[in-house]
Amino acid sequence: MHLGIIGDDFTGSSDAANTLARGGLRVVQYAGVPSGPAERGVEAGVVALKSRTIAASEAVALSLGALDWLLAQGCRQILFKVCSTFDSTRSGNIGPVAEALRAALAARLGAGAAAMGPVLVCPAFPRAGRSLYQGHLFVADALLSESGMRDHPLTPMRDPDIRRWLGYQTQLGVGHVAASTVFAGADAIREGALAEAAANRPLVVVDAIRDEDLHAIGQAAADWPLLVGGSGIALGLPENLRREGLVPVRGPDADAWAGSRGRAAILSGSCSVMTRAQVRRHLADGAPGLEVSADEIVADGAGAVGRALRFVDDHPGPGEGGEGGNGAGGAAAGAPLVYTSADPSVVREAQARFGQERVAGAVEGFFAELARRLVAGGVTRLVTAGGETSGAVVEGLGLASLAIGPEIAAGVPAVRADGVGEAGGAGGGRPLWLALKSGNFGDERFFAQALDVLGQTVPEAGRPEARRP
Repeated sequence: MHLGIIGDDFTGSSDAANTLARGGLRVVQYAGVPSGPAERGVEAGVVALKSRTIAASEAVALSLGALDWLLAQGCRQILFKVCSTFDSTRSGNIGPVAEALRAALAARLGAGAAAMGPVLVCPAFPRAGRSLYQGHLFVADALLSESGMRDHPLTPMRDPDIRRWLGYQTQLGVGHVAASTVFAGADAIREGALAEAAANRPLVVVDAIRDEDLHAIGQAAADWPLLVGGSGIALGLPENLRREGLVPVRGPDADAWAGSRGRAAILSGSCSVMTRAQVRRHLADGAPGLEVSADEIVADGAGAVGRALRFVDDHPGPGEGGEGGNGAGGAAAGAPLVYTSADPSVVREAQARFGQERVAGAVEGFFAELARRLVAGGVTRLVTAGGETSGAVVEGLGLASLAIGPEIAAGVPAVRADGVGEAGGAGGGRPLWLALKSGNFGDERFFAQALDVLGQTVPEAGRPEARRP
């Protein structure tokens, strides 16, 4: 294993895994720190944590545990994967985790902090509409603080200046390499970052507005042990390995992928602007949907799960009765959707009544138990929307690792968990196909697209074909 990724949530981790797989690497995503060694042939390992919104001390402990395991597998470079919208609070844990990883790597590699080199920080992901210019993060054509992230229920982003936001969270100096330098290429980026580190600003925010900028950033950091950013910063890392002869030239989607046309369900907990648009579109296309409020879940979580299960059973959708059945159109018309996605103002009202932690814990517990019961009842395809929702589902199902499949949308791959038990946990013998979507990713028809891709078979590198019954 050459590259190690420590992801602060599950959807972001699959985003990074997707980037590296499309770059031609053999990638496995792990749900938490594995208890044993990685399989032979894994070139990049992604350890998905559920640490984005927890206390800094807890996030540091989890991240250092992941670092220990990745280094034991032979990783030469670590990416601390954060959200492309830098989701955190002023007292968030991105800074503390970056500090701790930097110090730990210096100690483990026998290098002083100065010998570590700069730590490049870049959440940009232009293909998904996230760009960084003059240290300010944009979502499409709007500053981060003027996007839907302004009212995120857990991490409202009210300041688009990533230099300043990161500075609130760390005692290390924060530097900057501007776009004008980035456009000059990898050597210029490297020189600029080294100058910032020499000026006691080792955390260096780097502008990026194009994919080629991210490739140049990756090349500039080829021999620096630690990076911090979104999945975009990983674009140039596979080529570094090929340049050194550590991995062969290999195209994306080189591995075979066998999908499923079995029973499907969609679980949506994100309150993002795009997810709410996706919910509306799915329902407008004729799909059955059940909205469950945070109030209902807090008051009677078991009752809410039971009501949702009855709803899904009453609306089985595509794949019921066997592996055949509907294609994308059928999926759009029939896949049952259970959602708590609501306007952020509604969520804030519930948080004011019950407390933010209680609401978040109850909703995540609801989706975890619902997923377990659905899988035990025969569902083989799950689409989840929202980082917290996806993390709760993966943890609730006890999934140990995920194989990376075809891309559904920018930043969202199809994934497969093998050996899922009949009771919904690991240890059985059948696979489960999932799409773990970050809140604002995908277009309005994402749910139908995801179900279709989860049902495809890719016999070899090339064009996917629909799986036959």
